[in-house]
Amino acid sequence: MGELRDEIQLAEKCFHCGDKIEETGYQLDHHDFCCLGCQTVYQVLNDSGMQQYYRYNQHPGKSNKSKQEDFSYLDEPQIAGKLVDYKDDKMTIITFYIPAIHCSSCIWLLENLYKLNPNVLQSRVDFMKKQASITFNHNELPLKDLVYLLVNIGYDPKITLQDVVKEGNRNNLNPLVAKIAVAGFCFGNSMLFSFPDYFGMGSFEKEYANFFGYINLAFGLPVLLYCASDYFKSAYWSLKQKRLNLDVPLALGILVLFLRSAFEVITQTGAGFTDTLCSLVFFILIGKWVQQRTYYHISFERDYRSYFPVAVTVLTESGDKPVQLADVHIGDRILVRNNEIIPADAMLLKGDAAIDFSFVTGESSPVSKTLGEIIYAGGRQTGEAIELEVVKPISQSYLTKLWNNENYKDYDKHFQTFVNFISKYFTVVLLAIALLAALFWAVDGSASRAWGAFTAVLIIACPCALALSSPFTLSAALSIFDRNKFYVKNTAAIEQMATIDTLVFDKTGTISSPKATSIYFEGSLSAIDKKLLNAVCRNSSHPLSREIVKWLNVSSAISIQDFKEFPGKGMQANVGGKEIKIGSANFLNIGNIKTDGSVVFIRIGEELKGYFTMEQSWRDGLSALIEDFKVEYDLHLISGDNDRRLDALQLIFPSNASLLFNQSPMEKLETIQNFQVAGKHVCMIGDGLNDAGALRKADLGIAVSDDINNFSPGCDAILDGESFSKMPDFFAFSKDAVKVIHMSFGISLLYNVIGLSFAVQGIMSPLFAAILMPISTVTIISFTSLMTRWYAKRRKL
Repeated sequence: MGELRDEIQLAEKCFHCGDKIEETGYQLDHHDFCCLGCQTVYQVLNDSGMQQYYRYNQHPGKSNKSKQEDFSYLDEPQIAGKLVDYKDDKMTIITFYIPAIHCSSCIWLLENLYKLNPNVLQSRVDFMKKQASITFNHNELPLKDLVYLLVNIGYDPKITLQDVVKEGNRNNLNPLVAKIAVAGFCFGNSMLFSFPDYFGMGSFEKEYANFFGYINLAFGLPVLLYCASDYFKSAYWSLKQKRLNLDVPLALGILVLFLRSAFEVITQTGAGFTDTLCSLVFFILIGKWVQQRTYYHISFERDYRSYFPVAVTVLTESGDKPVQLADVHIGDRILVRNNEIIPADAMLLKGDAAIDFSFVTGESSPVSKTLGEIIYAGGRQTGEAIELEVVKPISQSYLTKLWNNENYKDYDKHFQTFVNFISKYFTVVLLAIALLAALFWAVDGSASRAWGAFTAVLIIACPCALALSSPFTLSAALSIFDRNKFYVKNTAAIEQMATIDTLVFDKTGTISSPKATSIYFEGSLSAIDKKLLNAVCRNSSHPLSREIVKWLNVSSAISIQDFKEFPGKGMQANVGGKEIKIGSANFLNIGNIKTDGSVVFIRIGEELKGYFTMEQSWRDGLSALIEDFKVEYDLHLISGDNDRRLDALQLIFPSNASLLFNQSPMEKLETIQNFQVAGKHVCMIGDGLNDAGALRKADLGIAVSDDINNFSPGCDAILDGESFSKMPDFFAFSKDAVKVIHMSFGISLLYNVIGLSFAVQGIMSPLFAAILMPISTVTIISFTSLMTRWYAKRRKL
């Protein structure tokens, strides 16, 4: 074990995780660690001869300060059976979602688990999905022990109720990939058989010209009937609903390409355009794949089950027993420990309840409950273990009703993307030009030229480049946002983001940070009082104790006697013959004192010295962020919390901003709706379930989370708390992305004008089409990708 040191080491970083070493540090093998957990992981790897873990990346691990979760429920066969992928007499295969996976060292370590425990037979990591598939001998290594092995090396698997109830829509891109493969195969071969015609055929090749034409036509059939089938279906439904989308001219162009190719090959009047047809379908399918590609490590389709644990401890006559939530019934007596979620509306039977309802209500202060009082589901116990009696099934709890509220259901966000807007006019103009060209040559008496001009216009003006500009631009933008820890649900949300003119913020957990605490003291402390208080608090690992030690800023330590800590209540000790008690009002037997925030009272001897109040601090860069936003956006705040920080917020927000407090979830939704009725395009920026309705109702909903792998409400984007200050750059970049789409449309239009100048004359050759259309496609793809990244670099993203 490392040698405990008393001096503060603010300048040093943990060898394992890279965090700053504050207060008491740990040392082993001349390496510094921020906590005992990080040191333990290093020691485990070192003892197993796996020091290579630290060679791949500097500080590859994650901080291991958090308390270990109870996984005893994994001993229940009924629960474990729903988690595993495969099981026989000896071997079990299970896939874990492990949020801590972030670098090559993680992959190396997790794929070498067998070195830590020989009963791990095989492990494979999917880096993008942050999943590890592990095969192990369950006779020698129970599932629970495997999980604890992962926890002990800092790779806690995320196991929630949603993993047990495996539902949800998952994008299956395999059929699309198959179509791309077929189109690519046909494209390559049709180009090969078209080369003799392009470069001039000798007498030998001319004998096989008709044969080559039929082979090309054979390659065109699967592309038309299989690869392009979705575009014909989409065009059909669009016309049936009396709307014109971009798939209508695409489908028309593809059909005309095939019909003209078939006509020329059968009548032996030309080589046809089969290679152009195959290349067109191949490229637009790639664009569709890029557009549909999702980011695996963020789930936007989460419900209340992903917030709840897999099991709860039920108290029975035979003892405590982990039971899966589906089997918890009314009347069951359950045990909820410190930092655990209350899974169903229940009555408090035993213990001091201090419930954090910030997830549900937005109120940051823990709420005390008395015996016999109903505690609603979704609250988190922040003190000692409590016993409860379930009074409502999980499916009928307050939290479930809040989530399933009809007012919170997904709204049709009637947003028209640029491509959808253009497509309405593009199809009409395209058909008009084709008909006018055909009519001109028909009147001139050249029927064959009229047919050639009509089909050539539909072929050359097919909006392939336009169909690719949006998905490639916005997908590049998605990857840039992703790199900066801003995870957008789909490409349409980026265009929606560019239209926003009103921003509405939640307070708790959104503009205030759960990880940053401001501490205030009401009362009087002498220099000696501070030393006595520091001597007691430095013996506790509780976050509030650590904050008090920082606030006291006392360098010297005094020895203490009879130190005792009571979870959820406080602590006491004797220092220099004086009894010191630190904790809640009940622990110090103090009457009702009206205070805000988390409160810690101080008594030295018989004298009450005062109390500390802890509140969440504003996120770093909040004032600068508001300053940047107020130039172009209307700013407002609606919070479920009280107005105790109103004065500070009035200084931060502009004078015309609405600052609303004590707002219920329904009131938040109605406020958003009122802004929209006034013609505003609203973005709601919140976090907890109390914001779910507002996030969905808003034109754009952004959920701010300091742990993106935990529950997130229905939203259009998830913003990691670390990137909160970058939000003005994100909004500006969304407008840049839309500019790139407009510019690429201009380039596409230029190619169409060049092509149409030949097409309307009815003199377009297959070689001209085979060159112009791929060049325009490659140009658009290159331009959008390069310009999007240039704008990102300009915004320092």
